[in-house]
Amino acid sequence: MDLQRVLEKCGNFGPYQILLLGLYGYTNIVSSLHYFSQTLISFTPSHSCSPPKDYIPGNKTSLLACSIIQYDEDLSSFRDSKCSSWDFERESNYESVTTELEWVCHDAYKLAVGQSFFFIGSALGSIFFGYLADRIGRLPACVLSTLTGAAGDFFTSFVGSLPWFSFTRFISGLSMDTQYVLMYILVFEYLSPQHRTFGLNIILGVFYSFGLMISPWMAIWLGNWRSYLWAASLPALGMLLFPVFLHESVEWLLTKGKFDKAVNNLKSVAKFNGRQVDDSVFDEFIKHYREKLNSATKKSSDTFMGMLRTPRLRKFTIILLIKSMIITIAFDILSRNVEGVGISPFHLFSYSGFVVLPGGLTIILFQNKIGRKGMACASLFVGAIITAATGYLVGTLDPANYSVLLGVMVCLARFGAVVAYDAEAQYAAEIIPTSVRGRGVANIHVVGNAFAFFSSYIIYLGTFYKPLPSLLISFLLIIGGCLCLALPETLHKQLPQTLEEGEMFAKGERWYFFPCFSRKLQFKKSEAQLEAAS
Repeated sequence: MDLQRVLEKCGNFGPYQILLLGLYGYTNIVSSLHYFSQTLISFTPSHSCSPPKDYIPGNKTSLLACSIIQYDEDLSSFRDSKCSSWDFERESNYESVTTELEWVCHDAYKLAVGQSFFFIGSALGSIFFGYLADRIGRLPACVLSTLTGAAGDFFTSFVGSLPWFSFTRFISGLSMDTQYVLMYILVFEYLSPQHRTFGLNIILGVFYSFGLMISPWMAIWLGNWRSYLWAASLPALGMLLFPVFLHESVEWLLTKGKFDKAVNNLKSVAKFNGRQVDDSVFDEFIKHYREKLNSATKKSSDTFMGMLRTPRLRKFTIILLIKSMIITIAFDILSRNVEGVGISPFHLFSYSGFVVLPGGLTIILFQNKIGRKGMACASLFVGAIITAATGYLVGTLDPANYSVLLGVMVCLARFGAVVAYDAEAQYAAEIIPTSVRGRGVANIHVVGNAFAFFSSYIIYLGTFYKPLPSLLISFLLIIGGCLCLALPETLHKQLPQTLEEGEMFAKGERWYFFPCFSRKLQFKKSEAQLEAAS
């Protein structure tokens, strides 16, 4: 008797699963406060040079953002000198990293460098905590990952130099994804298959969106970036209570041969759900998995590197890697780039955070209708058009007069990024053969996170030409959409189990094949055949 059948008897959508989903929602709030802390601590308001000591209002001196221009009447010439201090137009008197440490103009690169270490940490953290999860279990690794990220945020609040800022952001980045992914796995395993897609996406959309929407108001209320980081790291302490209420992954316990512990967890779930399960069920369950573990001595020889040895799988793997880089960079930039459109960046960040919920609902409503490839291509191409249009409008329109239009465009661009990010995760998992799926998805995810290192530098390009980050991202999204056309459709197909099956998967399928169009074409053919027969 396998795990799914035993879970049905113990309850796979009862009070325990409701509790699990509630704690998963709490994890999403903690995760959103953590991930986007890097955005809220680094807003750069409008600024100009502070007047020099010999400055006399009305004389021929201009105070610009990064320099002071003085007209010398004796020499009939202009002198251009750099600022030594600045006056900032602080939003709601909020003190950010850039305003306190004056990381603007010739020092603006410091913020980009420091924040980029967050993504270096995320790549290494995915590897480290993924390994730790296999060694000590999903639940303790999830708790340790969350506390590590919170510690990074907390220690960042005490630094005042680039080296220490970079180091603490690196520590903070170690848990960027693992705190969410490991909790996702725990919920996934204890939840009934028919409730997984809807339950997980709704919880993610509601609670992650809630975290995004409240975080800017927290920052404004607290007044400075150091206090905000303290507040953002504090909820992570709640994770210390998770082992009191939750059970370790049964599947992980089974792979480690800890059958008694797995049975105790299932009995506890059954008791919590008010179910009575005979001991014979658990005896049969242990027998099934003991035999399965003994027969697993002949391990599969498939490896992730094996996906690069054959032509079609190599093409799929390279495309998935490039796609992950593009989508991760685009998601981060479009989520963070909310300045310079005539609306308070705090307000716009909060409003645009709402799009996470409709983004998840869009996946639920359309992905099974237009197909995985159709969803991936549409989100990338439409996102590219919206992002390019946003960049063009930001460069040509006066934000003071068109703030609402620009704000709506920013929200739409963020919505496209959310849909593309969610669609990419499931699509990649279905293309990669089962024998290497865990390693494959993890490696692709790690590469994407590693290349998000460049997102801070792309945002930095906006200091030279404001629409440049949007235009560059739209170009990358178009490349990603074109690459998607070379991938196979996975909807309603038997997914590949081995590398050999992966090489032959969807062989002969045309690049323009989409299930939604194929069904219409098939329907028309059937109608024509019926008319001919009559």
